[in-house]
Amino acid sequence: MGKREIGELSLLDIVISIMMAELAIIVIGDTSKHLFASIVPMLVLVVIQRVTAYISLKSKKFRDWFEGKPSIIILNGRIDKKEMQNHRYNFDDLILQLHEKGVKCVQDVEYAILEPSGKLSVFPKEKPESTGFVHLLIADGEIMEDSLKMIDKTKEWLKAELSKQGFDQIEQILYCTLDGANRWYIDLDTSKR
Repeated sequence: MGKREIGELSLLDIVISIMMAELAIIVIGDTSKHLFASIVPMLVLVVIQRVTAYISLKSKKFRDWFEGKPSIIILNGRIDKKEMQNHRYNFDDLILQLHEKGVKCVQDVEYAILEPSGKLSVFPKEKPESTGFVHLLIADGEIMEDSLKMIDKTKEWLKAELSKQGFDQIEQILYCTLDGANRWYIDLDTSKR
């Protein structure tokens, strides 16, 4: 499988590794089984892995189809919900990976790319838009009650504040934050327009 890290292995490489381990266990666990009962299937798996790796190395089309293409999840501080859904990538994962990269919130991201390996490559803006602590108040149309408790506010207060800004339906808001300078950031869910 070459000198790749675990996170860089394709799905096929991981499946083949697990299957080979299972085949080896069969012979180790049951000494009455013949050694060839495991070696032949293991060799078939190695051939499959080598052939697909070779084709993937030579053909970009095959590689894109087989391993997937990178996807832009955030562009200019706006989340592409449809792209997230296509990859079954949720908001918790997005926020977690942004925080791991040292980014406080979506509005501070120029763009973020979900790589075929599942890692998120984040390119922050040169000058972050948020200041101070950023409270995530709404994610994917759902109110984050823990964040409201942290700032000692209620759902009614949030609804009233959003209504003042012209947002009457919380379900249409994809992402909403309030930063330390009391600046709101609201990203609408374009799929519900």
